Amino acid sequence: MPDSETLSHENVIASPDNPSWGLLAAVGFWFLSVLLILLLPAFAVLPYAAINDVDTKNLSAFVEKDKMAVILNIAAIIPAHILTLVVSWFLVKRSRATGYFESFGWDFGSFRLWHGAVIIVGFFAFSMVVGTYFPEQDNQLLKILRSSREVTVLVAIIATFSAPLVEEIVYRGVLYSAARKSLGTTPAIALVTTLFTIVHVPQYLPSYSTILLLMVLSLILTLVRARTGRLLPCVILHFVFNGIQSLILVSQQFLPEPVAAVSSILRFGN
Repeated sequence: MPDSETLSHENVIASPDNPSWGLLAAVGFWFLSVLLILLLPAFAVLPYAAINDVDTKNLSAFVEKDKMAVILNIAAIIPAHILTLVVSWFLVKRSRATGYFESFGWDFGSFRLWHGAVIIVGFFAFSMVVGTYFPEQDNQLLKILRSSREVTVLVAIIATFSAPLVEEIVYRGVLYSAARKSLGTTPAIALVTTLFTIVHVPQYLPSYSTILLLMVLSLILTLVRARTGRLLPCVILHFVFNGIQSLILVSQQFLPEPVAAVSSILRFGN
């Protein structure tokens, strides 16, 4: 039977804000997650490009123009997400002190339903104001979405069901927990918000208003994590944010033009 000191030590390790992994391991894990997102889609397209006699120097242009290349490129994000989750499991379970999800705080804690409603309504109201005065500019993601309906649906599925879980575990699960323990709450919030924004910048340039909204969203989610000490509210909020955006994107592809125009107003504010 373990003594009281051992039990106390296990309880400390089990705390989401006092993880068993360090900041260096967390940053390394974050870097690996970015590499997987960059490399797997590129490798997924290579066999198809070879079949079509496409020179590797022209691979980027080929991916932008060929429908199947775009689908392969986007679909490869799914195994990248799966591998990221697998690596996170090994990182978190090294100590074997507590369950995987429990290590992140897999409950709502002090977070309430009305908190989420206020955050969601407030963010989308802010988005519409920003979009009204600073309309979204054409960017890499929009070009990808215009390639086909199939691509739009695939992006919507990944953005809704895969990205919220994986990104929250990477940023506000593994990275934030270690940064808070090593640097303190405020530096951890700044670090996570900055890295989350920077990683998404290439796909949204030169739409700086979209990048601003993404940074605000990251800040909101990180503040929720800091305030509640729990990751689950962040995952649910991220799921709702992305789900609403994905629903609007898909509606623009399949609904009649007047209805799609209304969806565009809701999404971009212009």
